[in-house]
Amino acid sequence: MTSREDTLALWKTQEANVRERLAAPGVATLAQLKEFSGMEFLQQIWDGKLPSVPLGETLDFIPVEGEPGRIVFQGTPGKQHYNPIGSVHGGYFCTLLDSALGCAVHSVLPKGIGYTTLELKVNLIRALTEKTGPVRAIGKVIQVGNKVGVAEANIVDVDGKIYAHATTTCLIFPLP
Repeated sequence: MTSREDTLALWKTQEANVRERLAAPGVATLAQLKEFSGMEFLQQIWDGKLPSVPLGETLDFIPVEGEPGRIVFQGTPGKQHYNPIGSVHGGYFCTLLDSALGCAVHSVLPKGIGYTTLELKVNLIRALTEKTGPVRAIGKVIQVGNKVGVAEANIVDVDGKIYAHATTTCLIFPLP
């Protein structure tokens, strides 16, 4: 069995390794998006060949694992993410979850096909604080068809405790 300390060390190492590879924040062009399948496009970002996502820098989270149909983002909530009542704002939860969900759907799309979030349903189960430590949003595809994609995600800490659960419905469409 892996100890909490081992899991925490692994998570921090994975995050550091990904951060070393990421390029400066920016936005890929539509031509670059159309050049790759969804998984290939995401891998290009993670390998530092395309710009990293500006929102990830703003909220201080990054993708740490990915394969077709399953994408994991990691962040460490801090006071900069707090709402006026002294815990992490729900928008942090939603953005972290939406990123994992959308990228999970994107990861199974063929070249020339895009997506956008149509619906996001989030259940906040417990508060995040600066003492929580790193958390992961683990997004998994449920079903992706020609017009609709559905995925689910949880935010968990190093002990596996669930902080939030979400589902999404995405519109699938040919890129212009």
